[in-house]
This record gives sequence, structure tokens and C-alpha cells, in this order.
Amino acid sequence: MLNRRTFLRTSAAAVAAPALGSLVARSSRGVDFPKPDPKAAGLTAYLKDDSLQIRYDNLPIVAYRAQSSLKYPYFCPLNGPASGLSLTTESGVPYPHHRGLWLGCDPLNGGNYWADNGLESGQIRSTELVLDEPQAPQTPGAEISVSSNRVRFSQKCEWRREGSNPFNDVRHYAVTRENERLTFIDCDFTLTAGEDVSIIGAKHSFFALRAAADISPSYGGTMVNSHGGTGAEGTYGKTADWCGYYGKRRLRPEVTEGIAIMNHPENFGGDCLWFTRDYGHLSPSPFNFNKEPWTLAAGKTLGLRYRVVLFAGEPNSVGLNDVFKQWVG
Repeated sequence: MLNRRTFLRTSAAAVAAPALGSLVARSSRGVDFPKPDPKAAGLTAYLKDDSLQIRYDNLPIVAYRAQSSLKYPYFCPLNGPASGLSLTTESGVPYPHHRGLWLGCDPLNGGNYWADNGLESGQIRSTELVLDEPQAPQTPGAEISVSSNRVRFSQKCEWRREGSNPFNDVRHYAVTRENERLTFIDCDFTLTAGEDVSIIGAKHSFFALRAAADISPSYGGTMVNSHGGTGAEGTYGKTADWCGYYGKRRLRPEVTEGIAIMNHPENFGGDCLWFTRDYGHLSPSPFNFNKEPWTLAAGKTLGLRYRVVLFAGEPNSVGLNDVFKQWVG
């Protein structure tokens, strides 16, 4: 026989159990969004575990990767404004160590800060990666909605191998969705020599791009520079304001898109020669062509500025020459 106290406890538990079960069931399902979350509108950024994702209307446009396990930080993917397909590759044949868009060098003071040959030969290691937006949250993994059409972020890196520290650098980036056909990535590097630096005959240097196969000349795409030179034959070892690749997208053949690097005229004292390849690699770098070593004394700095343009259409139709003039002022 139940006494009154036992009866009340049993009855209360019986009443509470369904309500508790319903609460747990709702909690385990999380919150659904039958309509788009307003926070996803426009340009948004997500920084977590040394990886930054930038989206527009919840579609990815740019990612930046800076994990400590990497040879160097790099951008990939860099998605076309019309197709959403990446204009860069994270690994391709030949030279599968090319990673999208990056800064590196080989040889550099006896080290290799370029190839997939182990971190012990040289690594560009990120020591800080932060969003520069004034409303950027301090909690890792939190979302940030950007009121303008631009996301800014900064980074600090150390170039190191055992017994050597040729550079420390500070990087400032700005990703701008200019319009539905143009996205800009402005890159500002300040490198400080941690020791006396000497570079000669380095074809693997400095700021570099590996384009997606379908926009590279080897696969039917086109490489062109600001003077109208085409292919490696018309661009290799020549000066230019910009150089890039474009073509019809293999998975979206009705769409033509491209990517170009713009080289600031003050980089390396001006008249920088381009290293270009038809398989999809290019770099505005003088080091492959220098007859004498390029040197930088310990404690001295090197400043470099580039603009990367992701575009829908052909270079003339989006006015890349005008974009360059506007950028350099």
C-alpha cells in the first residue's frame, strides 16, 4: 500500500517525465531556420583554429589557412564571382606543393620555404591571425557580420628553421566584394630581416599563384598580361602591371572567369619581371633573373604590395587596366 508521501512523489514524477522528455527532444534537435538567417546576409567572416572563411550571402568566396602544421599560410579556395568554383588549386600536377596563393622562397639562406620537403628545412609559421574589424568578437569561432563590402584581417609570421630566422613579417589583407563581377584581395607585406639575407637564382619566390587547371593555357585557358602578351612565351621575363589567367569553367562552360595579380610599381624598386608558366603558375619576382645577389641586412625591412583580382568575364570586359590605375592612385 502506498502512503500519501510516496503517492505524491510518484504522481509528480509521472507528470514531469513527458514534459522533460519533450524538452530534451527539442534541445537535441537544436534550432532550425526555415528562412535564411539575417546574420548570413552580405559579407561575413568566421575565424577558427587559424583558418578564416569569408562568405557572401552564405556562399564561400575566400578561405585563408594558417595552421601550424603547414609549410606556409595560403589562400585557397578563391572562388569565381559568377560560378562559385575555385580559381586556384590547392594541389595539382605538376608541382603538387603549390597551394593556391602564397608567399614563400627557395632557396633562402640555405633553407627551403616553398616545397613539401618537411618543416625542418624551413617553415613560415603563423604566430597571430586576427580580424581587424572593430566589431570583431574575441571568442574563437564566433561569427562576424560585416556592415561594409570589405573584410580586413592581419597576421604575423616567423620564417624559421634550426639555427636560422631570415624573416619575420607582418601582413595586412583586405577582401573587398567590389560588385557582382569583381572581388579584390589587397595584400600588404612588411618583412624584417632576422639575419643578413642573400638571394640569387631563386625562381621559387616570393608572392605566387597556382591557377585552376581549366583556366590555364595547358588546359585551354589563357594567360595574359597588361601589355597584351599571352602565354608563357609572351609574358615570361617581361615587366607588366598585372598578369593572370582566364577561361571558360569546365563545370560551368557558359561562364568565363579569371584571376590576376597586380604588382605595385614600388615593389623591388620597380620594373619587376614575371615568372610565368602555362600549366598555371606565375609570380612577379625578380629573383629568378637577378645577375647579382639581392641582399637585405639584419634589421632592415622590405615592403611589398599586391592586389589580386577575381573577375567574371574577360580582362578587357572588366577593365583590369583601369582597376590597376585606380589601385595605384
